[in-house]
Amino acid sequence: MQEKDRPLLETLRQLDGRQRSAVLAAYLGWTLDAFDFFIFAFVWKDVARHFGSSVETLSWSLFLTLAVRPVGALIFGLLADRYGRRPVLMIDVVLFSVLELASAFAPSLAAFFALRILFGVAMGGEWGVGASLTMETIPAKARGIVSGILQCGYPSGFLLASIAFGLLFPYVGWRGMFVVGAAPALLVLYIRAQVDESPVFAAQAVETHRPSVLGVLQANTGLFLFAVALMTCFTFFSHGTQDLYPTFLREQMKFDPHTTSVIAVVFNLGAICGGIAGGALSERLGRRRTIAAAAVFSLVPLWFWSHGGSVPVLAVGGFVMQFAVQAAWAPVPAYLNEISPDAVRGTFPGFTYQLGALISAVNGPMQTAIAGSSGGDYALALAATAGVVAVALAALALCGPERRGVTFGAAQPSLAE
Repeated sequence: MQEKDRPLLETLRQLDGRQRSAVLAAYLGWTLDAFDFFIFAFVWKDVARHFGSSVETLSWSLFLTLAVRPVGALIFGLLADRYGRRPVLMIDVVLFSVLELASAFAPSLAAFFALRILFGVAMGGEWGVGASLTMETIPAKARGIVSGILQCGYPSGFLLASIAFGLLFPYVGWRGMFVVGAAPALLVLYIRAQVDESPVFAAQAVETHRPSVLGVLQANTGLFLFAVALMTCFTFFSHGTQDLYPTFLREQMKFDPHTTSVIAVVFNLGAICGGIAGGALSERLGRRRTIAAAAVFSLVPLWFWSHGGSVPVLAVGGFVMQFAVQAAWAPVPAYLNEISPDAVRGTFPGFTYQLGALISAVNGPMQTAIAGSSGGDYALALAATAGVVAVALAALALCGPERRGVTFGAAQPSLAE
């Protein structure tokens, strides 16, 4: 182990039990939320066949799931700013788990669409509330590495979905996969027993005067618009390289479920490694420069990831690509919380993130349309999207504010700072 890595590891070891519980709860919440979301990515084709529909039509259910996430981020964020991070996080986890289970019993395509819309609302609330709870609980010097750990929850969920698909799908089918997706509800028992409320929120809760969310956002319009634009690029970057990749492997490459699962496991291991590396790097290099460097690095494996043509090349290309994607994403939980005004930290990170997801929700239909217009060439759709977005993300990140290590409760940032 290099000497320079020891201070970061020592920082993690110095977290007390309350802080570690908050980190674990937020990580598991995002892991299980992503697990539920990506189950659908693997059974997309099978759901379409069951209801006598097409992959193109089912892509709109993915669009709707992503499109309503800002609604959930706003609802649960406002509740978190009013009633606390901890109780709202528990309610949200129960909701997305129940809706995932209900999807298994959808009697029609219309009912399935409706349930996925409601799932999207619940999914939209988890990330922002969990991230604010954690970032307000841990010391400032731990934010970079913990941010990377939290963001690893997303590929961890994808990894679990990959393994579950490879092991269980031949036996339980697509409905059984959604039943498995109800397991996250058990996380609520841990949160209730082990996780305390955010100390920053607890201190603010005793204030007699609390500014309105709308007023705070209006006073920080430039910051808000920048964050939305940044998260639009980010969500195009992740969804554009992940959501249709299993479909590409199964439809264009004609790989069986086992091979598809193995490749997905490999590239999600790359994503987890990238998340840890990017979070640690952001504590030294800064959040913005880490994001930009990782986005540019993703151009290196682009061709191998999309046009490799064989299992080994696609697997290696996927590992490096998702390493870069999650290295860029790793600073995001810390970054959005650091630039957020104190009074709306339960709302601002999640709401701006999910508004970006709303704009990028066209990714599924867009990539499907590109592939359809080019004779089913999903590789072209994936490569074109990833390449353009990587450049845009790097450029935009370097234009934003850098507030690494800011003290929560003592700063009201604006874009001009």
